[in-house]
Amino acid sequence: MSDDTAFDVVIIGAGVNGAGLFRDLSLQGVNCLITEKADFGAGTSAAPSRLIHGGLKYLETGEFGLVAQSTLERNLLLRNAPHCVEPLPTMIPIFSWTKGIWAAIRTLFGSTSAPRSRGAVLVKIGLWLYDFYGARHRVMPRHELVGRRRALADMPGLTEAIVAAGTYYDARITQPERLVMEMIRDGLAANPGSAAFNAATIREADADRIVFASEAGETLSVKPGLVVNAAGPWIDHVNAMLGLETKLIGGTKGSHVLLRNDELVRRLAGRMIYFEADDGRICLVYEYLGLALAGSTDIPADNPDDVRCEDDEIAYFINSLKALLPGIDIDEEQIVYAYSGIRPLPASDADIPGLISRDHSAPALEADEGRHFAIIPLIGGKWTTFRGFAEEVADTILERLGRDRRISTENSPIGGGRDFPTDAAARRTWIADVARATGLSEARIDELLTRYGTTARAIAAYEASFGNQERLPQASDYSVAEIDWIVRNEFVTHLADIVMRRTTLAITGRLHKSDIERIAEVAGDVLGWSAETRAAEIAAVEEHLRSVNRVRL
Repeated sequence: MSDDTAFDVVIIGAGVNGAGLFRDLSLQGVNCLITEKADFGAGTSAAPSRLIHGGLKYLETGEFGLVAQSTLERNLLLRNAPHCVEPLPTMIPIFSWTKGIWAAIRTLFGSTSAPRSRGAVLVKIGLWLYDFYGARHRVMPRHELVGRRRALADMPGLTEAIVAAGTYYDARITQPERLVMEMIRDGLAANPGSAAFNAATIREADADRIVFASEAGETLSVKPGLVVNAAGPWIDHVNAMLGLETKLIGGTKGSHVLLRNDELVRRLAGRMIYFEADDGRICLVYEYLGLALAGSTDIPADNPDDVRCEDDEIAYFINSLKALLPGIDIDEEQIVYAYSGIRPLPASDADIPGLISRDHSAPALEADEGRHFAIIPLIGGKWTTFRGFAEEVADTILERLGRDRRISTENSPIGGGRDFPTDAAARRTWIADVARATGLSEARIDELLTRYGTTARAIAAYEASFGNQERLPQASDYSVAEIDWIVRNEFVTHLADIVMRRTTLAITGRLHKSDIERIAEVAGDVLGWSAETRAAEIAAVEEHLRSVNRVRL
């Protein structure tokens, strides 16, 4: 690219909403540039509850349209990204039969401070509505309400204070950061006229151009026909850099912890418990890659650059879990990873953060004399609805450009979900075929297929030709060849990109210093790092994991 390259659309911010829009527009033949100041999917999109859900709790605020869209998008993701999105059976412990009905009615009619305790009657109505709205492209069973005796038999260790339990299905995503990367790669593959840069910040902007700078100080100016501000909690900051003062975002902080508690994981048996804490807030706990993931908080916050899971939040999680599961030993020493992010919610005066709408909007801020391109900020939204949100915004942009939609993303597999074998027989056949073609063991192909979907074929071929079968010193399910492939093919600029986003090494608490050092050697050889750069990368990762994520290496 040369200076003053023109793009139909420039997207600033490469979280899930920006990446989803980049993919959609590139599939339509629109020339897009997407830029990210850090790494793709490194901000809010890396800090979710890791759920793909229809938003059961949105029913009580009357956001029926959002529930309808969310349940549809959940069902579509189960089909389009089966390599990293999977069904999650869910239990709701219920502590009364009729409590909360009048509070729910007040909330439904706009109250922003009503208490939110929910009895069996409310839960039953909510689950029935949830099934109704989730009927389109249904891929999972309907709900069930069971009595106290059966609930306690199904979940030993659960508090005996319950009177009943509801069961239903949502979904979880095992690698959200990877799905963001895959959408970037899909967009680039679909349109050679599109481009993507991470580690690129806005240096300056004038009426016709935006100048981006790399970490090394190199600059590139581009001429956008239209700008999409997909910076999430940084939206108002980016608007200011483009010469526009706004107050669109009023974010809240959500934190989560991962616990190494084999007994808790065993009792969960693949299910999520979606429960009401003592203060009425909805919390959750479920098995995630062999650990127990618990969350989340919902605290007003507006500084996404300095957000982390604090001591009082951890105490809240531990106390809530102990009250819910008094028969299981749970304590802070079991935490192997903690994380936090800012939800980019619309500015609101709601007294209770949980009642702020999770719906999305994209108002156009039109061009003026000082700025010759319009800006469309992507406000709100959530992980589950990114495709639908992207489609809405893409249709608006296509109309502004005078173009027609070429393809719907509704039935478009993402990344490693393309041609993914979804039943046991097809999986065995796929694994056997790739094992024969590469000479790797079927067990290794199975491991790679689970981790990368059908992208595993390319990684397996690379590993077979790499020349050695060395594994990481401690995390031995990862090969050196696999890490080398990631560095060469997935826009790696820093060591943290690999250990925190291209792999699950950090979040699962399996990372050792020796692994970090070996990964840094591989990345340094590919990227040309000096000994000093390599040491600095290692030190930066270790400090971030210790101070932000509470990791004990």
